[in-house]
Amino acid sequence: MLKEFKEFAMRGNVVDMAVGIIIGAAFGTIVKSLVSDVIMPPVGLLLGNVDFTNLFVVLKQGSVAGPFALLADAQKAGAVTINYGVFFNTVISFIIIAFVVFLLIRYINKLKRGAEAPPAEPTTKECPHCLSSIPIRATRCAYCTAEL
Repeated sequence: MLKEFKEFAMRGNVVDMAVGIIIGAAFGTIVKSLVSDVIMPPVGLLLGNVDFTNLFVVLKQGSVAGPFALLADAQKAGAVTINYGVFFNTVISFIIIAFVVFLLIRYINKLKRGAEAPPAEPTTKECPHCLSSIPIRATRCAYCTAEL
């Protein structure tokens, strides 16, 4: 059983998939940083100094009551919250990732189309009299002997 597992794990497509997952996870971290550190601060500034990571609604007070200025403070106090600002950041991250994947697939498809060979020139033609297939350079049909 261990031998079969080793054969399965060492197949090319399994290793390729593992590399893809690792690269995808790293790419996800980069996009998360892009959204939270680069994109959302200017958006928050445009919307009146809003920090989306600190947009939340308290459903139930924790051990310490009170209005919480930061999500971390509310979570530290044990309050039950709906973190819609974090959700908004996640949606923006997803949209960016989806757009980048779309561009990547589009580029790969473009490369595939460019790599395809043009169709080969035809080597036969159809006799207009008997509809048989004859060589393209023929001047007389081999089947009905009609001149072409």
